[in-house]
Amino acid sequence: MNILILGSGGREHALAWAIQQNPKCDRLIAAPGNAGMAEIAECAALNIEDGAAVVTFAEENAISFVVIGPEAPLAAGVADDLRAAGIPVFGPSKAAARLEASKGFTKEICDACGAPTAGYARFDNAADARAYVTEQGAPIVVKADGLAAGKGVIVAMDVDTALSAIDDMFGGEFGAAGAEVVIEEFMEGEEASFFILCDGENVLPVGTAQDHKRVGDGDTGPNTGGMGAYSPAPIMTDTVTEKALNEIVKPTVAEMAKRGTPYQGVLYAGFMIKDGQPRLVEYNVRFGDPECQALMMRLGAQVLDILLACAEGRLDEVQVNWADDHAMTVVMAANGYPGSYAKGTEIKGLADLPSDSKNMVFHAGTKADGDKVLANGGRVLNVTARGATLQEARDRAYEMAAKIDWPDGFYRKDIGWRAL
Repeated sequence: MNILILGSGGREHALAWAIQQNPKCDRLIAAPGNAGMAEIAECAALNIEDGAAVVTFAEENAISFVVIGPEAPLAAGVADDLRAAGIPVFGPSKAAARLEASKGFTKEICDACGAPTAGYARFDNAADARAYVTEQGAPIVVKADGLAAGKGVIVAMDVDTALSAIDDMFGGEFGAAGAEVVIEEFMEGEEASFFILCDGENVLPVGTAQDHKRVGDGDTGPNTGGMGAYSPAPIMTDTVTEKALNEIVKPTVAEMAKRGTPYQGVLYAGFMIKDGQPRLVEYNVRFGDPECQALMMRLGAQVLDILLACAEGRLDEVQVNWADDHAMTVVMAANGYPGSYAKGTEIKGLADLPSDSKNMVFHAGTKADGDKVLANGGRVLNVTARGATLQEARDRAYEMAAKIDWPDGFYRKDIGWRAL
């Protein structure tokens, strides 16, 4: 099979790494890819949000399967364009991708299917939103309705922070994503991520993970796209997982089908869990980043088979074979992230690190410059390891991270602290 992966982050590198191990994969192309992906796949310059361009590229390269990594092409309807051209694709339609592209839409779906989630209100102007926050008090959560690269959520512990977030959102800090705002009750508990494949009708759980959103040790500082993750998440016990599936995920999938917009792809559900009861925080319509890196280390080559089954509507025919192990990924980010940071700094020592089924450095924001690897983004590398225990996976990941020579980068030293 000729396979095309759309995206250039750590998530896509991890997907490429797993897929290329499967004997069904004959040729692998990543668009646009990154320096790490270039070592295992061909990289192609392509505007991945331009559906017509993606279809033309796929036809010219006899692509038999397209895997869409990030949310932006999904929200732009690229999966619809590929399906219309008869090209098998992993990823939901534009209509179904609204589960991530609009926080308000997700709340509407939860209301319709009775899925437990935080109380909320929607606003299209700052004055009403400010009045609501002043009346409700804090802590409270302010969310930009649209896609904001994982940064459009402010957990405000005091009213002034919430009011400031409202002003920023309606003032254009997140562009069109902040044209509408959802304000939610603050939920207490422990967060976890649950990844489920849906083929429009059947659902197949493929793993749990816990992310570390804040930039600093001890979960301090501003929110980021994620500074590290581990899988599985101990809080997601069999009982909690069953509740989440039956009370939240399956009703959501049924509601989407009922509306004529069946969900086909990976559904990434973020839950807040308290006293054994999960409540939905948000849905994403793609694999989490950096959670995907930990999941792919544990799943390996079978990933291609289950993604194909999902795209072909036969999830009921496959099962996930889990190794009884743990994986952890530690994000190395450019100094200054999630604020302003420099690009183009050199990263050394990567060639000396192991690359095998238990140790991998997945590239996120990197580019090749001859033999050099340069930083080209905020979150730059995902140092990932597997172990029989979480402690073993953690020790391996941090041992590798310590050997990377990049004075212009940093990483959290406490990934996995909740579980350990």
